[in-house]
Amino acid sequence: MLSTLSSQIIEVTEKAAIACYDWIGKGDNMAADAAAVNSMRETLNQMNIKGTIVIGEGERDEAPMLFIGEEVGKGGIEVDIALDPLEGTTICANAGESSLAVIAFAKRGGFLHAPDVYMDKIAVGAGLPEGVIDLDNTPLKNLQNIAQAKKCAVSDLTVMILERTRHNELIAKVREAGARIRLIGDGDVAGVIACTNQTARIDAYMGTGGAPEGVLAAAGLRVIGGQMMGRLIFGDNQKQIARAKQMGIVDLNKKYTAEEMARGDVIFACAGVTDGYMLDGVRKCKKSGKIFVHSLLMDSAAKRVIRTATEYLA
Repeated sequence: MLSTLSSQIIEVTEKAAIACYDWIGKGDNMAADAAAVNSMRETLNQMNIKGTIVIGEGERDEAPMLFIGEEVGKGGIEVDIALDPLEGTTICANAGESSLAVIAFAKRGGFLHAPDVYMDKIAVGAGLPEGVIDLDNTPLKNLQNIAQAKKCAVSDLTVMILERTRHNELIAKVREAGARIRLIGDGDVAGVIACTNQTARIDAYMGTGGAPEGVLAAAGLRVIGGQMMGRLIFGDNQKQIARAKQMGIVDLNKKYTAEEMARGDVIFACAGVTDGYMLDGVRKCKKSGKIFVHSLLMDSAAKRVIRTATEYLA
C-alpha cells in the first residue's frame, strides 16, 4: 500500500531540496532549514494521507512546524512519518558535501518513537555475518570482526565518524586499532547509508548523533541491507527520561537493531541539496531557469531502489 505513494514521496524531498537552493553557501543555516521545513510541510499536506510525524524537528514547544505528533495530509492512508527536512543545515549553509532532504514512511507503529536525544550508533553494509558489530564491543573488537568478515586487514578499513569533541576518544581508539577515518562535519544519515554505497568506500559508521537521524538511517538500511545498532543516551537528564517513558520506552539501555527502529514495510527517500557521495545537489540553469534535482527512493515492500534525475521547468 505504501508503494502507491512512491512518486509523491519523492516529490516531497525534491521540493524541499529545491527550496534550499537559494540558501546554499549563504551562511544562514536557520533560514535554509526553515525553507526546507515549510516546503515539506506544504507538500505533505497536499497528499491523500492521514500522517503523523513521529520523528520530526523536535518537541511541539520547540518546533513550530513538523514537530513530533503533528498530523499532516488531507486524509487517507494512515502512516507514520520520520523526517529531516534538511539533514546537514550547516553543510548547506557552507556549501559543503552531502546535505539532503530526507523522509521515511511506515505503517502505523512502524518507527521507534525516539525522543530528541543522542544515540550511540554503529553500522556496516550488507553481506556480513549477523552480529558482526555490537555497541558493547570495543572499537578494536568491532574492527577486527569486520576485517575478518571482509577477509582483509583492519588497516584496510575506513570508518566514518562525525568530527566532534565528544568523539576524540573514539577517533583515537580507531586510529590505534590501525583503521582509517573519514571525518565529516555533519549529516549522519548520509554517513550511515554511505556504508552501503560501494563508491563511498566506507566500511563502518561509528559515533553518537541524533536519535531521530538514527531512526531515519535505519529505515534506509532496512531496504538496501546492512546492519545497524543504536542505543539512546540519557545520562541523568530526568526530563528526557520522563519523556522517553511517555513515548513507550521501558528499557533505557536497550540496544536497537535497524529492524527494531524501522519495522514492517518502509519507504525511505532523499534528495540531494548539495553534491555528495550519495547524490548530486540541486542545479539551476541561469539561462532557462530550469532546476535539476537528484533523488533516491528505497521501498522495502517492492524490493526496489529508484534513482531519479528530475527536471523542473521554469
